[in-house]
Amino acid sequence: MPTKQPPLGSLALQAPQSPQVVHVSPSTCHDLSVFKEILREYRRLDDTITMRLNRANAAMRDSDRAESSAGNIQEQACSNIWRELVGNWKRRTELVGYCVRVVDQSLAEKRSVLEDDGEDASARRQAQGQIYAEEVKRTQIHNELRVEAIIRKRAVEAFRSRCRFFVPPVTDHEGRDIWEKAAQ
Repeated sequence: MPTKQPPLGSLALQAPQSPQVVHVSPSTCHDLSVFKEILREYRRLDDTITMRLNRANAAMRDSDRAESSAGNIQEQACSNIWRELVGNWKRRTELVGYCVRVVDQSLAEKRSVLEDDGEDASARRQAQGQIYAEEVKRTQIHNELRVEAIIRKRAVEAFRSRCRFFVPPVTDHEGRDIWEKAAQ
């Protein structure tokens, strides 16, 4: 029985990724290496946007030689890639937002414990250490929001350079907001 060869090279990166369902729990947010690994996986599409658009345009040119409906093929390729981008952005935004809330809640709980704690100096130092660790996590997770803005801007610029005539559908409010913010 022949085994199916996995796609290699740029084809492996260019192939549409089926969205993997990731179950995120508070422990995911508290383990920064797991949190960042999930984000890295979600950012793979953005990292390969230029190559994917180049391959879509090449496929469009090949189809143009065979058919005369090349404009529709390019529009369809751009539309598909845009939907994937926006879907990934939404998932990443939800992930970061969830983890911000989890870490903020944990930080608030630790601060209330510190305030309620008696005069035990050892317990106070331990609580202060935990608060400091939570603040570091909170800062790193909030920094991911800034990284996200940079990644989106770069991806939209690359997308616009290859899909010059594409405009997100009127029904895609979030996609249009991103599109308009990137134009500024």
